[in-house]
Amino acid sequence: MAMSQAANVIEKALGHDGSSITAQDVSNFGGNGEKMKALCWMGKNKVEVLDVAKPKILEPRDVILKVTGSTVCGSDLHLLHGSIVQLKKGDILGHEFCGIVDEVGPSVTKVQKGKRYVASFQIACGDCFFCKQKLSSQCEKTNANSTARAMYGGQTAGIFGYSHFTGGFAGGQAEYVRVPLGDVNLLEIPDDVPDEKALYLSDVLATSYNAVHDTAVYPGDQVAIFGAGPIGQMAGIFALGAGASKIIFIDTEPRLSFVKERWPVEHASKLELVDFKDWSFGVTNKKTVVSRLKELCGGRGPDAAIECVAGEYAKGWMHWLEMMLGAETDTSEIVNEMIEGVRSYGRCGITGVYVGYTNHFNIGSLMERGIRLIGNGQAPVHKYWEDLLQQIRQGDLDPLQMVSHRVRVEDLDKVYYKFDRKEESMQKVFVETKFSLPACAGSPRLTRY
Repeated sequence: MAMSQAANVIEKALGHDGSSITAQDVSNFGGNGEKMKALCWMGKNKVEVLDVAKPKILEPRDVILKVTGSTVCGSDLHLLHGSIVQLKKGDILGHEFCGIVDEVGPSVTKVQKGKRYVASFQIACGDCFFCKQKLSSQCEKTNANSTARAMYGGQTAGIFGYSHFTGGFAGGQAEYVRVPLGDVNLLEIPDDVPDEKALYLSDVLATSYNAVHDTAVYPGDQVAIFGAGPIGQMAGIFALGAGASKIIFIDTEPRLSFVKERWPVEHASKLELVDFKDWSFGVTNKKTVVSRLKELCGGRGPDAAIECVAGEYAKGWMHWLEMMLGAETDTSEIVNEMIEGVRSYGRCGITGVYVGYTNHFNIGSLMERGIRLIGNGQAPVHKYWEDLLQQIRQGDLDPLQMVSHRVRVEDLDKVYYKFDRKEESMQKVFVETKFSLPACAGSPRLTRY
């Protein structure tokens, strides 16, 4: 928590850069009035479901949604752990949600009260340089954070429920949520698509699809996917769609078994599983994940690798110590395994969240062997969500294959801790509220904690 407090002090001293066209740092709605349930960050490794003020229209283009579905993302765990800077006690979390429109601002022209919509996790303006190219995650007008600009050379778009580093917007793990620039950031859900499928257009489907296509998977490619959580699982599905001949998941239990059990039967021969706990790592004469990838791919290694984990999970003591001391923010271990594991002139895409700086990066292998290292970026949801929605409608894409649990918003704090500990083979959850519609066919039964 000290790191977040220090980062907040720095941002306050620098001041926002004035680039945003929507209000910043509205991460909760303090005061009297109607209350709602919401999941709030209360400090490092502590979240609570609280009764907080319901959001209200603040700007003419705002929309207020009654939330009918939300979820927990692996990247939410970075908030729980305090790895993401500029969090404040009481911030409402959650960047993936759908719902029914409850109120609209006077300048809203497309979104209609009473209809169902899914929100993109990023908040875009719709008319800047990047938005005109549907690269909505890099919108230039919704995040005025000066610290981000100084660290990265530019900011991402504002993001719901993901710290003041990304604009300080209240999130959707709640019963109501305010959506700035609603006409731009909401996609109508057709009657033939249930919330349990449409919800995941907000992030996980677009992110996994972007990981595959931005890294570039070609017909016949052998692909290593580091991380078998929801993003990695769906990246494997999209890699199959791109024509990959072999998909290798690197993770541990229970996730490897979860993916295997739900893997398409017709593609069973293309699946390989590598439990990283069975292998050594780093500079060693023992068998490693890297040597295993070579064995599985003709001695050369896969054509492409995709990182769907994140930079906060150190394997060895050296990176753990350096991160504890603040000498780096992210470990380079998984990135190095990708670089060393793929064939010469292979491609490595990074989709897992990396915050800042890393040490001991194997730039020598990258240069000498001609490896392409690709930052996939925060996925531009607006570029993909209409096409992905059509795939769902046509029956070509079933998001429910990754959904393991259905839970209530009132239990969400407990769900965070279970998800963090990987209990009950929890992969992806659907979070219902008092406004949710009856469960669709194929949805897991409700679990209460």
